[in-house]
Amino acid sequence: MSDRREERPAIVFDLDGTLVDSLPDILASFVHAFSTCGLAAPSQRELRDLIGLPLEGIFAEFARSDAVPALCAAYREHYPRHFTNHSRPFPGVVRVLEVLRRRGYLLAVATTKRTAMAERFVAAMGLTDHLDHVQGTDGFPHKPAPDVILRALGALRARGTWMVGDTVHDVEAGKAARLSTYALTWGTHDAERLREAKPDRLCDAIEPLLDAVRGDAEGVTG
Repeated sequence: MSDRREERPAIVFDLDGTLVDSLPDILASFVHAFSTCGLAAPSQRELRDLIGLPLEGIFAEFARSDAVPALCAAYREHYPRHFTNHSRPFPGVVRVLEVLRRRGYLLAVATTKRTAMAERFVAAMGLTDHLDHVQGTDGFPHKPAPDVILRALGALRARGTWMVGDTVHDVEAGKAARLSTYALTWGTHDAERLREAKPDRLCDAIEPLLDAVRGDAEGVTG
C-alpha cells in the first residue's frame, strides 16, 4: 500500500527575510565579526546583496582567505547569543502557515543556515509547531542549487508546489526544483532585483500566497 503522505503537496519557505524579519541581527553579527578580527566592515548594502549565500562565501568577498575561518568563528559565536534581539516573524506569517496547514499542505523550511542552527532559530521564533520540517544546508550545494529544497521534500515524502523566498537565490533554486516561485519584497533583495529573476509571483506581503496556491493541488481543501 502506498503512503498517502507521498501524495500530499508541500510548500517550501526560505527562513531569514521570508518568514522572519532577521536582517538587523544578521548584519550586527557580521559587523561584530569584522570588528573582532580587526577588519573594517563593508557597507550594509554590500552585505545585504550577498545574504542568502553561505557564510564562508560572504566573508571571502571582503577578506583574505586566511582570515575567513576566524571571521566565521566570530560570527557563529555572536549570532546565536543575539539572534532574538530584534528578529520576529513578519506580519501575517503565522496566520498564513495555519491556513495552509488546514488546507492540507505540508510546510517546510529550506535555508542556507545549518540545520541545527535553523531548528534553534525556528524554535526561538515560535514557529516549530507551524512547520513539518526544517532543512538546513549541511555539506551539499547551496542555493541557487535546488538541493536543500529537494532534501526538504524528500524528508516529507511530498510533492513540492511552491518555493517562497526573498532573494534571487531562492527564486532560482525554486525554478531548478521545478516549483512555482513566490518572491517577497520585504526581505533581503528589493523588488527590482527580484523582478529580474522572473518569479511567478512578486509580492510585498505573504497573504496573497493563499490565493496564489489555491487550486494548484488536487485534493487539497480550501
